[in-house]
Amino acid sequence: MIPGQILVSRPYYDTRVVAQNGSQPPLANPEDAVKENVNAAASSGLATAGYRSAKYSPEEWFRSNSALLNRAAADRSRGEMVCGESRALKAETDAAVVLRQTEGTKRLGERLQEIHRWRSELELFIERMSSETDLLIGERRRLEKALDATEIPFAIASDNLQCRQRRTGVDLVQDREVELIRSVQALLQKTLDQTINQIRRVVVKQTLELDWSDKQEAYGLDEECGRMNNRSRDTQLHPSSALLQDQVCDEELWRKFTRDNLRVAEREETASQALRRLIQRILQESAEDLRRQCEVVDGAFTQRCQEMSQMKTQLELRLAQILEQIGAQERNISKLQEAVHDKEAPLRVAQSRLHYRTLRPNMELCRDQPQLSLLGEASQLSSTVAALQRQLCEALTSLSELEESRLKLEKEISCKTNSLLIDREKCMTHRTRYPTVTALSGY
Repeated sequence: MIPGQILVSRPYYDTRVVAQNGSQPPLANPEDAVKENVNAAASSGLATAGYRSAKYSPEEWFRSNSALLNRAAADRSRGEMVCGESRALKAETDAAVVLRQTEGTKRLGERLQEIHRWRSELELFIERMSSETDLLIGERRRLEKALDATEIPFAIASDNLQCRQRRTGVDLVQDREVELIRSVQALLQKTLDQTINQIRRVVVKQTLELDWSDKQEAYGLDEECGRMNNRSRDTQLHPSSALLQDQVCDEELWRKFTRDNLRVAEREETASQALRRLIQRILQESAEDLRRQCEVVDGAFTQRCQEMSQMKTQLELRLAQILEQIGAQERNISKLQEAVHDKEAPLRVAQSRLHYRTLRPNMELCRDQPQLSLLGEASQLSSTVAALQRQLCEALTSLSELEESRLKLEKEISCKTNSLLIDREKCMTHRTRYPTVTALSGY
């Protein structure tokens, strides 16, 4: 016998009574029946105390057992009803749990698909942004190389200018190549600054990578949640997990966050592509402009050297003519001086004759033919000497002008020789190191 249990004997059914009455008489409450039996026993027990050994009468016994039977039947009916309700509730809750769990697993699957779609799109944009950033960095290197390459033309042009500053006279003309190189350098530097700023703005790729990393982690967690079932061993109760849902964003805000990131990335990608096209055009046009200017300057140098060579040849030819003329003029002056000197003796003779004839006495001092002839001879000789002296003055003046022209020609020839040395031997030789279009384009 187990402690705490009370053994109750089986109820006894009187088949005769059941056959006569059809059923045991019901009792409203077993406790009432017990109280009735106790009262009856107390009233009759005093009278029959000496005659009865039993405590209850047969009627009391039937009533007590009938009450117990009815109570057991009621409890059994209620138990059956509770069992039915329990089975129905269990079936309903089991079905609801399976349905909700199936729906939750389905929602997780849909969520995984959506995360995968956004994650794939982020991966695509990250690759595109990485490629675009690499291309932009490559264009930045081209700009830096092109900017460095312009230092050679600038050094060449500056050296040419410094060399040509040593020209003299009319050969000291103005050069403009340095201005073009300076403007190209300023344009390349400005474009390089824009490129650096654009590369800094393309760091939106980091935002995409962070978003992709978050989605990758969320995908792993949701995938693990999707694999969970009722037989999983790594599940446990987390009563407070549902309270955290008030602190998270909604699904539309989640989508908007990624869409905004992708929109910004697409805008920066478009700006980067436009800047790369601008860089390529600037580099190509700048290189072509510099090479075109170089060819123009080289052509100008060649033409200038040819012109100076021709001019130098003409000056040297003219100098030879001047020198020849100076020699001829010097000989002419010598002859004129000799002629003037040769006229002095006849003039002295004629004038002496006239002087002595003025000493003739009285009537002998007449204007005879010898006198007239001597007067004509003296006048002619004086005119001749005066003419020769005037011609000698003109010859001396011409000789002075010829000497001055000789000096100018020699000075100009020296200037042209110096200019040819600077332009041909120094400048044009230095310009052979001018960068090519490829180097000026940053390659």
